[in-house]
Amino acid sequence: MKDHEKYSENFSQKVNALLIIDVQEKIIRPIFNKDSIIKNINKLINAYQILDENIFVSEQNPLKLGTTISELLPKERFIKIEKMEFSLANIQEFLKELKNKKITNLIVCGIETHICIQQTVIDFLKKGFEVILISDAMSSRNKVDHEIALQRMIQMGAVITTTESIIFELCKTADRKEFKEVRNIIMS
Repeated sequence: MKDHEKYSENFSQKVNALLIIDVQEKIIRPIFNKDSIIKNINKLINAYQILDENIFVSEQNPLKLGTTISELLPKERFIKIEKMEFSLANIQEFLKELKNKKITNLIVCGIETHICIQQTVIDFLKKGFEVILISDAMSSRNKVDHEIALQRMIQMGAVITTTESIIFELCKTADRKEFKEVRNIIMS
């Protein structure tokens, strides 16, 4: 079985969670391509809430860096994780939550690609999780940091995709009752 076939099989059979990493007031200001990143993360959140999927929002040192920007805070059914660690994979309460919900596929977006996202992804890959990078819903201050981090995470075993692609993959079929509502999110 080829790697992409194994990924497709794993994705459809396992429990997914969206990780929105550190999209905070003071961190986002200098981010490369931030308007597009915000728009795509917003689409992911809206689709996830319609499809009733798991959402986790992390905040790095919120006392100094501020909280998640209001437009990217899900309206309901999400768990917020405040952290000082760069990697979410080292936070025991978060690991317990993933285990309790039987989550094995992590769909990752946020900032910054080369710091908290990269460390989180590499650590979760080492723990045996399937990690999907939403390349157009994450960024860094410098484009080169973002691009090199994506390459490194892919070399470690992460799968790369885009916002639109993952939303349709989660939906699985146009026959799904939520499809029209999800399609409207994509087209906005």
